[in-house]
Amino acid sequence: MENLALIESFSEFKDDKMIDRVTLMAILEDVFRSALKRKYGDDENFDIIINPDKGDLEIWRNRVVVADGEVEDDNSEIELTAARKIEPDYEVGEDVAEEVKLIQLGRRAILALRQNLIAKIHEHDNTNIYKHFKELEGELYSAEVHHIRHRAIILLDDDGNEIIMPKDRQISSDFFRKGENVRGIIESVELRGNKPNIILSRTSPKFLEKLFEQEIPEVFDGLITVKAVVREPGEKAKVAVDSYDDRIDPVGACVGVKGSRIHGIVRELGNENIDVINWTANTQLYIARALSPAKIISMEINEETKKAEVKLNPEEVSKAIGRRGHNIRLAGKLTGYDIDVIRDGSEEDVELTEFSDEIESWVIEEFSKIGLDTAKSILEQDIADLVKRTDLEEETVVGVVNILKSEFED
Repeated sequence: MENLALIESFSEFKDDKMIDRVTLMAILEDVFRSALKRKYGDDENFDIIINPDKGDLEIWRNRVVVADGEVEDDNSEIELTAARKIEPDYEVGEDVAEEVKLIQLGRRAILALRQNLIAKIHEHDNTNIYKHFKELEGELYSAEVHHIRHRAIILLDDDGNEIIMPKDRQISSDFFRKGENVRGIIESVELRGNKPNIILSRTSPKFLEKLFEQEIPEVFDGLITVKAVVREPGEKAKVAVDSYDDRIDPVGACVGVKGSRIHGIVRELGNENIDVINWTANTQLYIARALSPAKIISMEINEETKKAEVKLNPEEVSKAIGRRGHNIRLAGKLTGYDIDVIRDGSEEDVELTEFSDEIESWVIEEFSKIGLDTAKSILEQDIADLVKRTDLEEETVVGVVNILKSEFED
């Protein structure tokens, strides 16, 4: 039979795409049956025999012999005279098997057949890639920077699979060059058309959790459990850990001597400040630990509204709030409670420098220049007057006043 390029490529497809023989034969048969349907209108009376290893292909058309002039369906019936040209001893009612040469399908059909085969192979390939990465969702993965775009970085792994890391899945301090290796977690895998869309993330809390598993042996071995992780990527994170073995100090084991164990994780995350705390089922104690390094005086918890009012000494407030409010926001996310900070002795005035974690130093200096060094001294002023007397924008002044009101007047 004809040894067409299509047949010669069977083994090539099998080797290049790592497709098992059974799967390849199923794909090939499906492709040929589609071609037969287009040519003859039906494929049920065709037998297809394929040997992809040797590049052999046989197509047999099965028809029933009918008397001359009584053919109603050309595809399933053959006249007696035509049948006897194949074998002279055929009789009416017998089955005739006739080989169909590929060339009979026509040149266009053969070209379309090859394109269809390539498309089916790619579809099979993409399905396998999708299944493979779907199983890796939430796992650490490394790939190389192939192309840097404005809204995303395109990565390629060792198998040439394309992985996308969008801008919002990158840490703000991340800076990668082409050819660099990037580590993150497989956040999501979806099929877009027939192509898998694989998203890598470095901002997910799961990424930090997986780094703990990889870098800290006790976490990897299950001796220490990561109970919760919250992050403001590139800025600050809080990790609650626990151990079922009383002999193990989970925080000490995770941090290491002088931070030796956690240092590699901090560096990977662009010097993200990581607080590791002991998890506890005691809500009050858990919230107190989450607000570390601030020391609290007392706490009132409303379980129905999931709110906690925490009283602190004035000098501890800025620690509880943290730079740009990171500490209290993360504490709330970690514990699941809306935390309100109440300053103890709020009738007393407070130095403006106490709010240095929330108010930029240069803004504090602007107020100091006009003799306003305390919270009350600013809150007693009119906003329009403050704008006139300083070089500050109205938006900045309003922001400072709101901070002082929410933190000082509570």
